Amino acid sequence: MGVGRTGVRVTTASVPDGEKAAFLSGAVSRTLVPVELRPLTPRRPFDGLLVSHRLGYVRVSTLEADAARVTRTAALIARAPRSEPQVGVGVQLAGRAVLEQDGRRAEVTAGGLVLYDTARPYAVHYPERFRTHLFHLPRRLLGVPERELRRASATAVGPAEGCGPVILPFLEVLAASADSYSAPVGDRLAGSVADLLSTLVAQLAAGRAAEDGGPGTPNAHLVRRVRAFIDRHLGDPELGPERIAQAHHISVRYLHRLFEGEGVTVGRLVQQRRLEACARELARRGRTAPTVSAVAQRWGFVNPAHFSRTFRAAYGVPPSEWRGPGPDGAV
Repeated sequence: MGVGRTGVRVTTASVPDGEKAAFLSGAVSRTLVPVELRPLTPRRPFDGLLVSHRLGYVRVSTLEADAARVTRTAALIARAPRSEPQVGVGVQLAGRAVLEQDGRRAEVTAGGLVLYDTARPYAVHYPERFRTHLFHLPRRLLGVPERELRRASATAVGPAEGCGPVILPFLEVLAASADSYSAPVGDRLAGSVADLLSTLVAQLAAGRAAEDGGPGTPNAHLVRRVRAFIDRHLGDPELGPERIAQAHHISVRYLHRLFEGEGVTVGRLVQQRRLEACARELARRGRTAPTVSAVAQRWGFVNPAHFSRTFRAAYGVPPSEWRGPGPDGAV
């Protein structure tokens, strides 16, 4: 086992045959999140390799091993209740992966990816020798609603589907060169990863909602258009029901009716998305970060005092104390 300032390399090569699987399972659990790894070919010696590096608050790992099943159970999650929930993305390089979470099943072949949430149980079945890149980052830094993340989890994305042509090449190159970046560059790249995965979640969630709602769901397309419009114009301090309704050629009254079944008012949604954007940016800031007031203004808050009160009510701490994990914190 090798350990560097930000990197880990673990191989089963010199481990006794009967202990190889447990050894690799322990290494994955310590480096990423606690899991159980069980080999699917117990009659022959198990072989595996884990290489992991940190880029800011993103943990980038490559796992290569013989056929196995990796499981994160409710019991394992309960053993570390204070651990910050992570979003994970597996980019499959060789072999197949079948991920199960929330009653859904997604099969990924070489060249594709799948997204999962470590706060809820999941299992990944690798029926043959495999190689995969794993990206883990704190869930809160994506700034996406819990409902969207649940819809997006356990969904496979191929190299020619949706955001795949943009995200997959970037993640593959990043994983291959993760050990070569300085800390400031790594911080910036981590921000790019979070932005891309946030976009991926939004796209997958919208697709899942359309599938669940079906073509007969009234006004579902218009609601998605309004949500997308809000996200594009969060920095506009004048963004509100009147402006949103005018842009979509509907009345304010009809706009409010559209969102009666969404569980949130239009004004509350605008504020929520602004707060999420601010929280995401404040958590990423480094040595040359903008001030809290500058971040608030960039995302449409014109009154610093009001922003501070609203942020604290939503996140439990003032914006000046909101931070992402440090360079040596666990991911």
